[in-house]
Amino acid sequence: MKEITFVVPCYNSAEYMDRCLESLLPAGEACEIIIVNDGSTDDTGMIADRYHEKYPDIVSVVHKENGGHGSGVNTGLERARGEFFKVVDSDDFLDKEAFPVLMGDIHNFCKKVDSSVDNPKPDLIVCNYIYDHFDEGIQKVMRYRNVFRDGEFCTWNTIGHFRPSQYLVMHSLFFRTEILRKAKVRLPEHTFYVDNLFSNKPLPYVEKIFYRDLDMYHYYLGREDQSVNEQVLMKRIDQQIKVTKMVATCTKLWKVEKKYPKLARYLRRNTSIMMSISCIHLLLIGDEEAMKKREELWKYIKEYDIFLYRWLRYRTLCGLTYLPGRLGARLTIAGYRAAGKVYHFN
Repeated sequence: MKEITFVVPCYNSAEYMDRCLESLLPAGEACEIIIVNDGSTDDTGMIADRYHEKYPDIVSVVHKENGGHGSGVNTGLERARGEFFKVVDSDDFLDKEAFPVLMGDIHNFCKKVDSSVDNPKPDLIVCNYIYDHFDEGIQKVMRYRNVFRDGEFCTWNTIGHFRPSQYLVMHSLFFRTEILRKAKVRLPEHTFYVDNLFSNKPLPYVEKIFYRDLDMYHYYLGREDQSVNEQVLMKRIDQQIKVTKMVATCTKLWKVEKKYPKLARYLRRNTSIMMSISCIHLLLIGDEEAMKKREELWKYIKEYDIFLYRWLRYRTLCGLTYLPGRLGARLTIAGYRAAGKVYHFN
């Protein structure tokens, strides 16, 4: 068994995938890198095969018909032989200084025979990530020092409190492969924004968390075709709504509340931000059909869980995305613009 599996979903990634793959190779034979060529029409497949030929004991390649990012993750998870599992998007990369430190930790964890209290293995490793706006020369590091203690184990009941800008996103997470399989993680195909589901559904299955205060994952922002680009997101609003519904219903929050109250609050907050993003972009579209979709989304949540609906509607900022009239829409959009300038999220 390998210590870690890296899955790199690729679609027409020839322009930038070298940087991603070269950042992973220093792990050597402790890792496996599964490149999933998701029906690319450029030189992605050729480049992937070249890496496999050069590093046959580390790199494997799957050529498949296009199924979207979720399909690539599913394919990698089905084949993973690593104790830990990490998705690295083909336009992103891991930090050359932080990565060897983390691999040292992972190597020590994998030497352990069992995962008892006295000899623990983490179910989840958390590291920091960096928003890289290369075109603007801006970097913003997202850290978790107030939530976890560096180099220590914790549980959902011993963590600190997340700030409004802090989320456990795919970029920051290294799961034990066993946890993902236990949670039956399978992402929808031909759908963007599935990383939100990947980052939320397994969390109730996690018992032991280990944090490394390392600025690890470089998340590239700025491409015009990027899924978080505002105009692109508006065109794909139906996919955003689909994933929002899946995130809201992927776990029974009342069950989580009994065992992990802090985790339940965190998961509700995630649903709140997903609802906010969906509703704000529906407001940006602004036509009659978009307003009907916003109404239907809130109705869906209300019918699924009336308590979650009331919490979202009346106890969070998410409720402000459901303000009536044109004035309500303008206020919501103005708040969104202000937040974007502060947090540089697209």
